[in-house]
Amino acid sequence: MPPRRQRALRVIRPALRRQGRGNTVTDDPTGEPEATEPVSSIVDAALYRDGKRISTPSSLAETYRQLRADAEAMAWIGLYKPSDAELISLADEFDLHELAIEDAMEAHQRPKLERYGETLFVVLRAARYLDSVEEVDFAELHLFVGPGFVITVRHGAAPNLSGVRRRMEDDPDLLRLGPEAVLYAILDSVVDGYVPVVNGVSNDVDEIEVQVFGRDPQVSRRIYELSREVLEFQRATRPLSGMLGGLEAGFEKYGTDEELQRYLRDVADHVTEVTERVDGFRQVLSDILAVNSTLVTQQQNEEMKSLTEASFEQNEELKKISAWAAILFAPTLVGTIYGMNFDNMPETHWGLGYPFAVLLMAMVCATLFVVFRRKGWL
Repeated sequence: MPPRRQRALRVIRPALRRQGRGNTVTDDPTGEPEATEPVSSIVDAALYRDGKRISTPSSLAETYRQLRADAEAMAWIGLYKPSDAELISLADEFDLHELAIEDAMEAHQRPKLERYGETLFVVLRAARYLDSVEEVDFAELHLFVGPGFVITVRHGAAPNLSGVRRRMEDDPDLLRLGPEAVLYAILDSVVDGYVPVVNGVSNDVDEIEVQVFGRDPQVSRRIYELSREVLEFQRATRPLSGMLGGLEAGFEKYGTDEELQRYLRDVADHVTEVTERVDGFRQVLSDILAVNSTLVTQQQNEEMKSLTEASFEQNEELKKISAWAAILFAPTLVGTIYGMNFDNMPETHWGLGYPFAVLLMAMVCATLFVVFRRKGWL
């Protein structure tokens, strides 16, 4: 093992011992913690020769022992959320690069393909569509592919690689092509898993379009949430084209079998199709959001127009009420003045006082009526 890698692993191992990663600790009655054996994360481990399973080891140590004893065998080790101690064990056995091991421990990587000597380190993001909540669930998958071994490290429920393993075991001619064939099968499975996700997102986009034109007030939130999922989907699919292009560029250098070359090109075609559809979703959602904003603005304008018209009508009614109130107030004022009980009031004992008062009321009312009529209040 290179000195630099040995130094890096020496740094990681003490940290693991201090943190107790990968071990289960129980309480001793005396109060002292007692370490127990770590829980294995192996989902399936198998050795293959000439495209057929020849052994199913029950532990990593047993897998190492059998692989050392059979130079022509290929090991395929499937792990689910392994402990750091298990990853260090794999690094020691298969001479895995410390940077790749560190990435596998962190489990928050973008899709990528890196080559460390004869070993490929591949990070994929599998996706599945959850019908019950109409959401896309993403899970990370790490692969180490080297001479005579394939190690898969899953950090989520997807993808289910047991189906890929059965498919490969049912096709010995393909499995006989070695670790690169397993890599192809896993890539193909992950990309095929994008298809139902694309269909689910497409259905959501169609429903959102109906909601937008139906003036559903909740549609803006749904557009935002789906846009985030599509963005996450883009981050999972866009790097795949470059990764497959890197594999294709190394066909001649690493002597990749012609049949595998055709398979990988087929996967690349599917990736291109998925990527184009996902990019299309992003554009469609952007357009839908713009249309929704326009419709919301239009609706707000219509509501403001209705409020303005209602306010105008209220003002007109208020003008009429005010005008009639003023007209009716004039005779009331005259009648109130002449109804006061004072002896020394002009016109009180005048014979024409009553006709004069009535005439005055009529003249004031008529004058106010004409004035309000000309101003359009009546």
